[in-house]
Amino acid sequence: MKTKAVRIYGVNDLRLEEFELPEIRDDEILARIISDSICMSSHKLALQGGSHKRIRYDLSRQPCIIGHEFCGVLEKVGAKWAGQFNEGDRFAIQPALNYPDENGKTTLWAPGYSYEYIGGDATHIIIPMEVMEMNCLLPYYGDNFFMGSLSEPVSCVAGAFHAQYHSTGGSYVHDMGIIEGGSMVLLASVGPMGLSAIDYAIHAPRKSARVIVTDIDHARLRRAEELLTVEEAKKNGVELVYVNTKNCSDPIAHLKNLNGGRLFDDVFVFAPVKQVLEMGDALLGHDGCLNFFAGPTDTSFSAPLNFYNIHYENHHIVGTSGGNTEDMKESLNMMAQGLLNPVFMITHVGGLNAAAETTIELDKIPGGKKLIYTHKKLPLAAIADFSEKTGDKELGPLYSALAEICNRHRGLWSKEAEDYLLANAPDI
Repeated sequence: MKTKAVRIYGVNDLRLEEFELPEIRDDEILARIISDSICMSSHKLALQGGSHKRIRYDLSRQPCIIGHEFCGVLEKVGAKWAGQFNEGDRFAIQPALNYPDENGKTTLWAPGYSYEYIGGDATHIIIPMEVMEMNCLLPYYGDNFFMGSLSEPVSCVAGAFHAQYHSTGGSYVHDMGIIEGGSMVLLASVGPMGLSAIDYAIHAPRKSARVIVTDIDHARLRRAEELLTVEEAKKNGVELVYVNTKNCSDPIAHLKNLNGGRLFDDVFVFAPVKQVLEMGDALLGHDGCLNFFAGPTDTSFSAPLNFYNIHYENHHIVGTSGGNTEDMKESLNMMAQGLLNPVFMITHVGGLNAAAETTIELDKIPGGKKLIYTHKKLPLAAIADFSEKTGDKELGPLYSALAEICNRHRGLWSKEAEDYLLANAPDI
């Protein structure tokens, strides 16, 4: 059957094409993608092209489908997986397969980076055997598709929290995870992933007693405060404080004062900015752990760290790039229980025709997650701008209805909005 998909051929060379998928083998599954949220990691892939660490083939001969935050429906299940998976099942995928090669070495192969026939920016895909063998094809029981797409970025946040480590009683045994009942600071953290981290910090089973959130963008901080309130955090046993450090003469001293004059147990850095990383290092207390969450595009990015404190204050440094399958299962379960509601991450919606340009220009487009509906033909549009597009000759009625729906949902995307778009937006 034919699919339409965005494939990468080289540096910033992304092409929306229609091509034939081969017949699936007994160890493969045919699936229909409904939604894909565009990740900054895909932007970095576009910037690096064939030099990206996850690229598997010569892209000029074997281009790969991009996108790895997707959700859809299984359409045809190969004989090997009959009974384990069923046609009509909704699914999400953990793209970090960690699949071993013929020598047993763990590879970096991942859907959305490394395969000809699987990626999120497509109408139909073939799920290869590696995904099922590594238990990375996950059932999704939600009544919408966009939450399934968000489960992957949420799993990255869960993984970051789990990757924190501290010493146990002065021994060399590490206690994994954040300090329960301790103090945490999230730096530059009101972007889409930072918002998810605030949500997780408030609602995860293991919590810090105090969470301080910083940024220098007043509008984004206000939006964060409205979506993830101090009152909601308090109900869950967390003291949540939002701080704009833009005009602080001494932000490090100010943040310490907010923490009772003490340094922090857990520090997360959500921007690949030298000064922010240095601030995180300076805020780290004894036996504290600093997580450099933000992945830089500059392969030579560096910042000074206080190695005296690493030696004498037992400072720990960790960087996480994605979650694992257990993190994604946790995210899906917490969303199903209503404990996490990452819909606030989505600020823009578009069709498959918008995916290539959006991926290339992602760092220049303000807002949070850009959600792509792969069977639809729509320009990328901010949810906040829907009401301004009602005069469009072709799409005006669609945007008028979506604006009304989103206004009833506090300006957020919703199942109602998704259902209306899927029923009424033009097909690609």
